[in-house]
Formats: sequence, structure tokens, C-alpha cells
Amino acid sequence: MRKQFTIIAAFLVVLAAGCKNNQQTASNTASQPANASAPNLSNAPNTAQASTLSPEDLGALGAQIKKQPNNADKLLADKGLNEQSFAAAIRKVSENPDSAKRYTAAYKRAS
Repeated sequence: MRKQFTIIAAFLVVLAAGCKNNQQTASNTASQPANASAPNLSNAPNTAQASTLSPEDLGALGAQIKKQPNNADKLLADKGLNEQSFAAAIRKVSENPDSAKRYTAAYKRAS
């Protein structure tokens, strides 16, 4: 039971940090001209990649990161993600109860 609370707490911390970064990114994006700088353009493929991953893929990836936290950046990069895009994908999945259940089931299977 304690382990579950720890996992949930860690997830919520990542989620909260991602929400804060997402608000800052949204305000930065809105204030930039159409010819945005190269670093911001590099985030576009990550966002597109994150939206193509299913809740099951994200759950399995989350479990892999939990098992191998030292390889988290490599695991994310292999899927074309970074920490922010992964957090954004998790937030999007958590908005839909059915998708959230699918994510949780995949996470548990892969753990």
C-alpha cells in the first residue's frame, strides 16, 4: 500500500511540474513570431510523437523508467520524447478516464 502511495505521489509531482512548464511554454509560444527560433521548433516533433503513443505504450515506458531511472533520458529519446513531452502525454492520457485505466493497466503489466 505504501509503495502505491509513493508511485502516485511521484506521478502527481511530475504532473504538477509538467503543468507549470506547460503554462510557461504556452505563454512563450503565443508571444513568439511565426519564424520561431530553432530550439522551439525542435519541440514540435516531440509533441507529435507523444500524441501518437497509445496509453499502453506510455504505461510500458513509465514502468521501464521506474525500473531503470538512470536510463530515463535514453528511454525517452528512443521514443522521440523528452521529460516535458512525456509529462504532457501523461497529462493528456489522464484527462480521459478510459485512457487513464488503459495506461494504469499497461504500467502494472510492465512493472
